[in-house]
Amino acid sequence: MTFVTNLECIECGETYEKEGIHYLCSNCGGNLEVNYDYSAAAEEWHRYEAKKGNELSIWRYAPLLPVKPIQFGGLNVGWTPLIESVRLKELLGMPNLSLKDDSKNPTASLKDRATAIALARSLENGAEVITCASTGNAASSLAGLGASIGATVKIFVPENASRAKVAQMLLYGAEVFKVKGSYDDAFDLCIKATEKFGWYNRSSGFNPYLSEGKKTVAYEICEQLMWNPPDAIIVPVGDGCIIGGVHKGLKDLIEIGVISEMPRLIAVQADGANSIVKAFDSGDEIGTTAGNTIADGIAVGRPREGVKALRAVNETNGYALSVSDEEILEAVRTLTETAGVFVEPSAAATLAGLNKMLNSSLLSKSDRVVLLLTGHGLKAPEAAIGDLKTMTIEPDISDVEKVLEG
Repeated sequence: MTFVTNLECIECGETYEKEGIHYLCSNCGGNLEVNYDYSAAAEEWHRYEAKKGNELSIWRYAPLLPVKPIQFGGLNVGWTPLIESVRLKELLGMPNLSLKDDSKNPTASLKDRATAIALARSLENGAEVITCASTGNAASSLAGLGASIGATVKIFVPENASRAKVAQMLLYGAEVFKVKGSYDDAFDLCIKATEKFGWYNRSSGFNPYLSEGKKTVAYEICEQLMWNPPDAIIVPVGDGCIIGGVHKGLKDLIEIGVISEMPRLIAVQADGANSIVKAFDSGDEIGTTAGNTIADGIAVGRPREGVKALRAVNETNGYALSVSDEEILEAVRTLTETAGVFVEPSAAATLAGLNKMLNSSLLSKSDRVVLLLTGHGLKAPEAAIGDLKTMTIEPDISDVEKVLEG
């Protein structure tokens, strides 16, 4: 059973019944949020504690999820490691720093959490085809988990989508439409296809159930820290769905009495795709940027859940900042060389943001901070490699000696 009561628009407050398919608010176009009977969910949560131990996936939190658990052919979504890197801690002088490595999900990104919920919801509604628009990770996630249950998947990506991610989609058996234009063009076309063909749409910033999957990463962080939440969680932000989901998860835990303090939520964007940061700094409405950055996972010109993202930052006394592509690539190398964790540029933006905040005294080195790492480095190998160079030698030991001698 689930404890969902209804869906509610975060902007105008319009409510919708939990049955059926709902996307954006029909009254104002705002994003919807899933509401729960927290009193009943709290009772079930505590009853469920004793039997969830062997469930090493998002389904260990079933009492606060909006769908009945389904299985993905033995693939476990969630319960990814919280890494304590001694070398990175020493480098930064931060003894309480942790890395939440969501690249360990089945298709190597956090987006599997949202996809799991979306696929379960599509089955409940009898959908024959499920679709989404994506810069890459959400699409490869939908293709991969969809393949494990035999779902028919149609994908829309911008023409410049990562070759590695498109390869994932195709090998998983999805039909891929590469759209001439930006992510926003692919997003708009995907919605038109949804309306015309009756497909179920898993797109971020459109489907309200995605936050319900992404929020599970907040549950895990708190549980892995023995239900003592950190001072801050740093999140890479594109359309705003992930940080909105983290915020929702933390609010859930407060509502049922599992935690009592709310961590600060820090939103990190790229300089070339920083609409949410600009709105945070100015107090104006969220605008549009070019969406140009090497970090394709957060290369979003018009954030579809920007209101949720700003709410997450503002309601937690958090912060929003942007970092350059150069700072992001440096962070990729730092994480790899010191922690042995290879993540894509959008994920490494969190470390770049942390460095910037430490330099500006916006965070203390004694703070308990979690960096949310959202995708594996092999998702975007060309970007991660950048200008790194290798050497070619003859199969002769003397050539090795020459190199060693400098």
